[in-house]
Amino acid sequence: MTNPNRLINESSPYLLQHAYNPVDWYPWGKEALTKSKVEDKPILLSIGYSACHWCHVMAHESFENDEIAELMNLYFVCIKVDREERPDLDSIYMKAIQVTTGSGGWPLTAFLTPDCKPFYGGTYFPPEDRHGIPGFPKLLKSVSDAYINSRSEIDKHSVKLTEHVEKMMNNTGQINKISASTLKVAFDSFYSEFDHEFGGFGTSPKFPQPVNFEFALRYHIRFQDKDSLRVVEESLTHMANGGIYDQIGGGFHRYSTDEKWIVPHFEKMLYDNALLTSLYLHVYETTKNQFYLEIAEDTLSYVKREMLDPDGSFYSSQDADSEGIEGKFFVWNYEEILEHLGEKEGKIFAEYFGVTANGNFEGKSILIKPNYHQNISPENNHELLKSINLSKEKLLKARNTRIPPETDKKIITSWNALMMKAFSEAAITTNNPGYLKIAKSNAEFLTNKLYKSSILYRTYQNGEPKITGFLEDYSFLIDALLKLHEASFESKWIEIAVDLCYEMVNLFWDDSKGTLYDTSTTHETLVIRPSEWTDNAIPAGTSLAVEVLLKFSVILDEQLFNNIATRILGSMTKIVEQFPSASGQWLNAIDFYTSNNPEITIVGSKTNKNTQMLLDEVYKTYIPNKIL
Repeated sequence: MTNPNRLINESSPYLLQHAYNPVDWYPWGKEALTKSKVEDKPILLSIGYSACHWCHVMAHESFENDEIAELMNLYFVCIKVDREERPDLDSIYMKAIQVTTGSGGWPLTAFLTPDCKPFYGGTYFPPEDRHGIPGFPKLLKSVSDAYINSRSEIDKHSVKLTEHVEKMMNNTGQINKISASTLKVAFDSFYSEFDHEFGGFGTSPKFPQPVNFEFALRYHIRFQDKDSLRVVEESLTHMANGGIYDQIGGGFHRYSTDEKWIVPHFEKMLYDNALLTSLYLHVYETTKNQFYLEIAEDTLSYVKREMLDPDGSFYSSQDADSEGIEGKFFVWNYEEILEHLGEKEGKIFAEYFGVTANGNFEGKSILIKPNYHQNISPENNHELLKSINLSKEKLLKARNTRIPPETDKKIITSWNALMMKAFSEAAITTNNPGYLKIAKSNAEFLTNKLYKSSILYRTYQNGEPKITGFLEDYSFLIDALLKLHEASFESKWIEIAVDLCYEMVNLFWDDSKGTLYDTSTTHETLVIRPSEWTDNAIPAGTSLAVEVLLKFSVILDEQLFNNIATRILGSMTKIVEQFPSASGQWLNAIDFYTSNNPEITIVGSKTNKNTQMLLDEVYKTYIPNKIL
């Protein structure tokens, strides 16, 4: 076996996956950056995450290849970064790649000057020319040649590219009036992109985009708009009956490669399952359709079973691959179904979940519900559904004998906060004390292990907190603690949230620029101080921070919070109207700001029967902008 490189000393599972590559990898830090400057070598920056399928492919094809590794070591200082540990670096250099190539994704491959300015890059590169993409060895040589022979042009280009990225990231405009009319402009744009046949937006690939559906649901609640509810319901129904949802074990895969939600990329991310659980709960509260509650609770069952540590924390993700094959853990062939269930029950199950001899994925079947539109309800199909549920239990047991995908057990504050909020919301919706117990246990873990001496940390690994928190860690945790207080009425959670609010403003707010930055005044100085405004798979730290500041400005009557939030929101309104699909949480914040938000005060012990009756009445319907 090759001797380990410097990544052997890291705690990130993703970095440790590359510790025995023949590449002379460095973690991001002073040693690597100094070496680049002293030797005047460009930096090859590779960013990914442990559950990423194409990251594994490129690692196997190139980083484990001795000849390619030799070229990398000869021409570059090679740095490997876990995007989940360092969202600041990922945000900066992903923007640069998007500007350079018109697209982004992981693995991110960026080439930097010794002063860390990007000048070229892309995502996945094959080991030889393929489908119009240059082979990685050829690319390494051409980039090195350009750096040596066209240095002045490289330097000029890197400066211009960096300046362009900085303008994109700090894309705030003049302060405009914050108006509910922005919500209509945005929804009209959403509706024009809605896939009326299969749900979701656009064509393939399709991502769940829970913050965008959350906005559409709020739009329905506020304006009693039928189209917006249809957008949400049709999309959530297609997703939950498709292959993007794990029909046996519960939980959602990261995204669908096709427009019908059938073939996913199989990794499961904590944040997707947290946000989607909350969304399905909200749609249940709005429609009273039991189907949405079942999906939410089955997803939480998956999280409890596979993503919850005994200490109360939640793991980050599960890999797409097992035994080196994408999706192997999750797919079935027809004969397996009959073998495990018997011919009679097996045929019933196979028809229900679309399992055929030919399959729908590389000769095997991803389980879907092709006939879900038929009225297969508990009332008129009791025996069928009883058979299906028993068969699911048998197949889950059988599946658990397979070699499972790897789980990244890194604890991330912001993602844990999203799941804490989901469990709190489930406790509110169902009045199930078990959900509240899990939410409180997670809050105890985060506030005891990752919040020390007024410093919030980003990650927790091997018994130690690591990396000071970013804006999203603060804003997501504040939001989750507010929801936990609503579920538990324990004052300590809101007291911690208040402290975090003031600390967030002190660390991330720049009054002279009118900007909440992603990095604090205590973080290392990067080539750009990032301020990511786009809402993607998760909300931007800034957009959620604006909503929590607005809420606490009401709770505390704190004018400072209101001033900061309205200043940021006013500078974003035109951008939100221009790019609504990247602004779901901004739209939710605008909805909050422009609504007559009900302030509900209930006096009494939560254990008192009359108090609980009042709470049940408040909880009966989803009221997104209430302050309780």
